[in-house]
Amino acid sequence: MRFAHMIAAALVLAISSIAAVQPAEAKCTRLAFSVNDYGKDGPTKDAKELLDKYIAEWTAERGITSYTTGKKDVTCELFLDFIVFDEHTCRAEANVCW
Repeated sequence: MRFAHMIAAALVLAISSIAAVQPAEAKCTRLAFSVNDYGKDGPTKDAKELLDKYIAEWTAERGITSYTTGKKDVTCELFLDFIVFDEHTCRAEANVCW
């Protein structure tokens, strides 16, 4: 009986120490920002810059002080196509983890 009790106590101790050394699980979300403007280069650049600002505001509102931003993906769609100019809607997206 006593031997079984010692084994059970050792197992509980081993499980507790394994749980204690596991890293905290990171939380992540995907955030995006869209811009509609003339041309394609301008809205692409603006969408990336405004996404950075949005991420900073979003994390600050939630009290998140330490976070990482993944690679920014940008997709653009033609919104208006006039012969002399065009207008695109560009959406920048990135994973944010804390």
